[in-house]
Amino acid sequence: MLEAQSLTRVFGSTTVLDDVSLRVEPGRMTGFVGANGAGKTTTMRILMGVLAPSSGEVLWGGEPITAEVRRTFGYMPEERGLYPRMGIREQLVYFARLHGLSTGQARQRADDLLGHFDLTDRAGDVLDDLSLGNQQRVQIAAALVHRPTALVLDEPFSGLDPLAVDSMTDLLRTEASDVPLLFSSHQLDLVERLCDDLVVLSGGRVVAAGSVADLRSRGAERYRVVLDGHDAAWVRDLRGVRVESVDGPTALLTLDDLPASELVAAAVARGPVVEVARVQQPLTEIFREVTR
Repeated sequence: MLEAQSLTRVFGSTTVLDDVSLRVEPGRMTGFVGANGAGKTTTMRILMGVLAPSSGEVLWGGEPITAEVRRTFGYMPEERGLYPRMGIREQLVYFARLHGLSTGQARQRADDLLGHFDLTDRAGDVLDDLSLGNQQRVQIAAALVHRPTALVLDEPFSGLDPLAVDSMTDLLRTEASDVPLLFSSHQLDLVERLCDDLVVLSGGRVVAAGSVADLRSRGAERYRVVLDGHDAAWVRDLRGVRVESVDGPTALLTLDDLPASELVAAAVARGPVVEVARVQQPLTEIFREVTR
């Protein structure tokens, strides 16, 4: 398990990180979200040893992390770190060799990753000749080429089309099935679809953390009521609810003091009911609530 404990980072008179703690469990995708300037990249750089914290520490398996352990991690920085005029297969082999793979192992591993991303026919091309999306694929391949023990990825899906996102997601689920994986993203819909756990940073502080399911359950109960052929406007007369919208036979509302069983009973008393169902709180709403 990869942990940050009470990380603080000060630049001059500015506190960029303020007592940041987080845990990234093996085999779970952890989304790291926050507005620009929230401190995500600084945190990731500290996890990888690129920056030192002003205070706090990084732990691996419950022990202070070492440079040797960090060398086994896969890292995709915000500023891409590949060689623009070097062949993509050549540099994947180079990075794999730096991590201790034999030449044969490195070549096979590079070929496998290029094949997954449909880049086999571009293996000899230099990076600058690729589209930005394909450059992104190669950057991910470089982070994975040595079969890392943990993955820290800064905006890995930026600039990718939906098919490329699906391909990368499949690869990450395979490659990181038993290692900690932390990635940052501004694409909240993507984070919601992919992540098991979530850490929300705002103003350099963790304002929410936990499984996506747990974070959703902390909010008020929202329900959708769908009636069969009659208007749902009567929900506005119910006490203990906040009505968000009414559109003919459909109403969306939040329960404050009214039990869900009483909502169901009230709906049935009005006539035929198609549905009374709890509505999951979207991640965008959770994000807005905790970062206000």
